[in-house]
Amino acid sequence: MSHALFDLTDRVALVSGSASGLGKAIALGLAESGADLVLADIDRDGMLRTVEEIEATGRKALPIVCDMSDPAAIREMYGQVDADCGRLDIVANIAGNSRREAPLVVSEEDMTFTLQNLVVGRLVSCQEAGRRMIKVGKGSIINLVSIAGLTALGRNHLIYSIAMGGAAQMTRELSTEWSAKGVRVNAIVCAQIMNEELRVRIAADEVLGQTYLRGIPIGRLGESDDIKGLAIFLASDASSFVTGALIPLDGGNLAKNAGGSHPGMPNAPAEQV
Repeated sequence: MSHALFDLTDRVALVSGSASGLGKAIALGLAESGADLVLADIDRDGMLRTVEEIEATGRKALPIVCDMSDPAAIREMYGQVDADCGRLDIVANIAGNSRREAPLVVSEEDMTFTLQNLVVGRLVSCQEAGRRMIKVGKGSIINLVSIAGLTALGRNHLIYSIAMGGAAQMTRELSTEWSAKGVRVNAIVCAQIMNEELRVRIAADEVLGQTYLRGIPIGRLGESDDIKGLAIFLASDASSFVTGALIPLDGGNLAKNAGGSHPGMPNAPAEQV
């Protein structure tokens, strides 16, 4: 029997990026703990597959096609949540695209695109969630942050790291502003979690995978399901006194601080410019 503190029965959770990867894993984990889900993604077919898996647990799932970089679309989605669900207890901001370019050639458009996805879109989602949660005096917001937002990775991650640093600080600031009003805001700080994009990059450069593993004491890259337990904890009453926290999900990477690379480093990955 699981502890009652982790029970999410009949709570409503909105998870962006829920068609695949970390977003899908979080959505399934929350459903397995009793929550009903609102799924947000641009990948309708992927969301529908997630819906099937959630419904197999006995919970409800409402898929909404939404570009999480578009403030108008985000606000419209929250309006649909009001109409269809009538409540919102948990929000996990997972979706967000980015670009990588060498620091000397990165363009203003690249920077704007990345900030719009990883900072502006998340801020709007947090605002919409916050308005609703403050009214009822309770709620949990979970932001996804990369270790790149807390420490430098090199390998052309400049604008991604800037944006992730913004998402990390947004989490701290909103928790400071809203926690006394009942709204907890925390972040999960991920190291390298295997997905299709990362799999392609590692296949193209074997040294890149070796570099990642050199910085992860636990001895493996992450898998999407690794995020389930931490997400359930942050969504539930088990974390009722936890807010403003940036919790690593990194296999010990930040503790060791050895996963980055720099020009001139022996055996640096080919991606280094």
